[in-house]
Amino acid sequence: MPASPATRPAVPSRLPDGVAIEPITAFKDNYIWCIRAGNRAVVVDPGEAPPVLAALRAASLQLTGILLTHHHADHIGGVAELVRTLGPVPVHGPVDERITEATVRVREGDRVVLEAMCEGGLAFDVLEVPGHTSSHVAFHGHGVLFSGDTLFSVGCGRMFEGTPPQMSASLDRLAALPADTRVFCGHEYTAANIAFARAVEPDNPAIDAWAATVEQLRTAGRPSLPSTIATERATNPFLRCAEPSVARAATAHAGRALSGPVEVFGELRAWKNTF
Repeated sequence: MPASPATRPAVPSRLPDGVAIEPITAFKDNYIWCIRAGNRAVVVDPGEAPPVLAALRAASLQLTGILLTHHHADHIGGVAELVRTLGPVPVHGPVDERITEATVRVREGDRVVLEAMCEGGLAFDVLEVPGHTSSHVAFHGHGVLFSGDTLFSVGCGRMFEGTPPQMSASLDRLAALPADTRVFCGHEYTAANIAFARAVEPDNPAIDAWAATVEQLRTAGRPSLPSTIATERATNPFLRCAEPSVARAATAHAGRALSGPVEVFGELRAWKNTF
């Protein structure tokens, strides 16, 4: 029987030597994250198969597993072709009947151990983070967070199936992770999110500093990711709803008094939807 979350050992705070995380671009702005060690790989949210197959073949990598954060097609659409082409591998995904390709259902408190990747395996704790979708999960371990479409750099996902209290609580939970946690999210939205953050907090120097870094990265053709939890706490308005400057901006946009951080979050998300 697996150890309970209260008794099992903590996951190390960094990736083992020789393990790397690399982006595979898909669609217009999706990232499929490839965790690789030696000649083995695990991919996160493969929305389409051809770029994954190309990347694996180019580096002579063997696919040993798949992690899925939520049911949207741009995150799971390539799974069937990958398995059909490369053979069956464990597919870890949330408890959601819409994800028919999942072979291992994961929920809050579970730990996914990728034993084939390296000696001792890689371990990621499963966090349920509803809001973008009702069954969205994130994977956290080794100082890394795969946040799917819940937390973006300087932003968050739309609430297609959740409520402001749910989404706000999910983001607060991710914001409470260690400051040096690296955030690997599902889309390259950072520059657009910075534009909104500047509208909310025009006098926040942390936003200006991160914007300069992001501009350099994107000009060089590199991803703006990963971010860190520390950067998100300093720049992301959706994690800063208790800050007076953010609350003032949301209140001014609403044209009415807002009762607290959750209502501030709801107003910010509605504002961002039409920004």
